[in-house]
Amino acid sequence: MRDHRNAAEGGEKAHNPWADAHRAACLIAADPAAFGGAILRAAPGPVRERWLETLRAALPAETPWRRLPPGIGDDALLGGLDLAATLAAGRPVARAGLLAEADGGIVVVPMAERLPTGTASRLAAALDTGAASDRPARFGLILLDEGAGDETVAEPLADRLAFRIDLSGIGLAALQADPPDPEPGPEAPDPVGDLCALAEAFGVASLRGPILAARVARRLAGDRPIGRPDIVTAARLVLAPRATRLPAPEEPAPEQPAPENQAPPEEPRAEPPPDDAVEPAAEGAPDDVVLEAVRAAIPPNLLDQLLAGRHPLAAAKAGRVGQAAASRTGRPVGSRRGDPRRGRLDLLGTLRAAAPWQAVRQAEGAARGETRRIVVRRDDLRIRILRQRTETTTVFCVDASGSAALERLAEAKGAVELLLAEAYVRRDRVALVAFRGTGAELVLPPTRSLTRAKRSLSGLPGGGGTPLAAGIDAAVAVALGVRRGGSRPAIVLLTDGRANVARSGEGGRARAGAEALQAARALRAANLPALVVDTGSRGEESRAVAYAMGARYLKLPRAEAGQLSAAVRAAL
Repeated sequence: MRDHRNAAEGGEKAHNPWADAHRAACLIAADPAAFGGAILRAAPGPVRERWLETLRAALPAETPWRRLPPGIGDDALLGGLDLAATLAAGRPVARAGLLAEADGGIVVVPMAERLPTGTASRLAAALDTGAASDRPARFGLILLDEGAGDETVAEPLADRLAFRIDLSGIGLAALQADPPDPEPGPEAPDPVGDLCALAEAFGVASLRGPILAARVARRLAGDRPIGRPDIVTAARLVLAPRATRLPAPEEPAPEQPAPENQAPPEEPRAEPPPDDAVEPAAEGAPDDVVLEAVRAAIPPNLLDQLLAGRHPLAAAKAGRVGQAAASRTGRPVGSRRGDPRRGRLDLLGTLRAAAPWQAVRQAEGAARGETRRIVVRRDDLRIRILRQRTETTTVFCVDASGSAALERLAEAKGAVELLLAEAYVRRDRVALVAFRGTGAELVLPPTRSLTRAKRSLSGLPGGGGTPLAAGIDAAVAVALGVRRGGSRPAIVLLTDGRANVARSGEGGRARAGAEALQAARALRAANLPALVVDTGSRGEESRAVAYAMGARYLKLPRAEAGQLSAAVRAAL
């Protein structure tokens, strides 16, 4: 146990991100298909290229190395009909896909955070089956993640890769020589059980995490039995970047109070344990030193988020406003060269591109004995560029309490009506949540109907307490439902921030204010865009709520409906 403790402590103190990245590259090179590959988060530059060179140098000679082009079609990825050869030969010509060409090697995916969902699904299926269109395709996948903010690689694809490497904070000076292999330690009686316990302690829900970690530990051990240092290294490489929580500290058992007339018991003398004694540990729980060694390898930004009590989740994205897509729906805005099987064929654009070359092509065909009135080649094919626009739903969360509720409601009613008129043109929607008394209600579900909006707004009452937490919770619930439906939600909160009613309906400013800030932090964790419009005379409370939810703050105590509508459009 002493050797294991020293090894774990030494690994924690000497933890080097580049050393772990180098070791991951060597493991991937040893068996790319077994480990799936890695997500490499780093900006383009010498550090990223150095890691890719390290991986390529560790691979055996003649190992396939393919780079996935952006916008690749299914036939080029999985295999199928070779369109250019078919057009030239006048008969179907099959071709192998990129994944089949990379069998036994590596596929590098640039800008993996922007990988289309369909392509990510096909890559995940190929990793699971080891085949693409009935051809063997066992490969390792290197996803180059250059995303900023909440742009992340699709989790279903990332879950199938063993390693998640972050080199964003490493400079050239930190690149060192090859890291030493873990020193052999005492044999672990149940390596898989230990890795599963570590995965449970760090909140890794997917079973692929401990499975991949077990493969890493087996590869590190080689011919010898798996030791504790191998488990620590495997958990540090595979499980630490997947962590969603920190292990809960063990709470000591409550001590029974001693009677006043009873003397405190004498402390027993500590006797040295025998040499063959085993340190006590909770059954099924990982060793504390192992936990600390793995915890030290959690990326700093992830550790800060875990300590703050939240974990970044990839938000469901249905697209961006005004995004030009290669789908089959949208408004045509031009054409480009492409595969008509991945978009709409622009017939006029294709004929226009082929027309200048007809004389030369017909002469070449006549020399070969071919007679075609129109010769179209792959470079002539044009597909339409269709501009898509994601629908936006603005959720108004209105404070309808207090003596000034009528003024606030009048402003909100006018702003909602103006935004609905604009939404009719942009095909957007508006919803209204009002909170007063002891709770909140959805007064106006997401709609574009002006008639329905005016009817709902005209009967909205005011007065009573301010259940701010309940109002924020209701607005978040509506916004999450909107996002699940494929629309882009945005929340506009109109309040003075003076909460005085808790979620339970009981009064009390202290508890109500704490719950309001808690609800605001939950909104921020859900990655929902928001705007706080302060309708009170003082801005301390509303500004604190806006800061907690990460929203923009707008001071409009006496705003007209037109000003509020313009402010919402500018802020969101």
